Amino acid sequence: MNVAKARHIVRIACAGFWMTAMATPAFAQGDLDLIDMFQTMGATAIAVAVVLFIMSFWSIGVAIERIYTYNKARQQSKLFAPQVAKHLKDGRLKEAIAISGSKDFRYSHLAKVVMAGLQEYQFQHESGATLNREDVLDTVRRSIQRASALTASDLKKGVPSLATIGSTAPFVGLLGTVVGVINAFTGIATTASAGIGAVSQGISEALVETALGLFVAIPAVWFYNYLTSRLEYFNVEMDNSSSELVDYFIRKTA
Repeated sequence: MNVAKARHIVRIACAGFWMTAMATPAFAQGDLDLIDMFQTMGATAIAVAVVLFIMSFWSIGVAIERIYTYNKARQQSKLFAPQVAKHLKDGRLKEAIAISGSKDFRYSHLAKVVMAGLQEYQFQHESGATLNREDVLDTVRRSIQRASALTASDLKKGVPSLATIGSTAPFVGLLGTVVGVINAFTGIATTASAGIGAVSQGISEALVETALGLFVAIPAVWFYNYLTSRLEYFNVEMDNSSSELVDYFIRKTA
């Protein structure tokens, strides 16, 4: 093949590519415009995208609310622990209960657990019930365990939904991908052509839905792992506080 013939073939190929590019929509030319692209999407693809946006907003909202709650719980618990310890050391049980139920420590997970144990002990002490020392300690221990379980459940509120979103968002995006591929083949069947203009819209929908699914799933998994690690730390703190409070009642009733 001589040079002149090769140049002629290249010119024909470039001319064909230019004519195809001029005939295709803007998103097929590389000028990606999300608004134009959504306007050209089918109803199913738009529905999948809306679902993914809702999942994204939900996960971000839950993450922000939980991070705020956890930060307040940590800050208030750090202030609560030394104050209630001082009251218990001085034997001021009523003052310790009052500070545990204070609005200043309403986010503190330690305050909820300690207050449950203190209230149960005070009730058994003032009710005049004929329970021996071991029975009193058992009732206090069970009260602390119930409060710990309820507090842990309250702290965990909304976190499992992040795991659900993180695990299902890629599959929702995959559904949109399948719909986009179907639209691409439909375009081929409609135009009786396999050119870029026939499949560009469907392929664009497929790739965008895949990207949206990953965009929703990745932050949700990050937030879930972060919040789960903080939950484990709170559970350890509540277990330690429960043990220390039971030890205090053992010494007090000795």
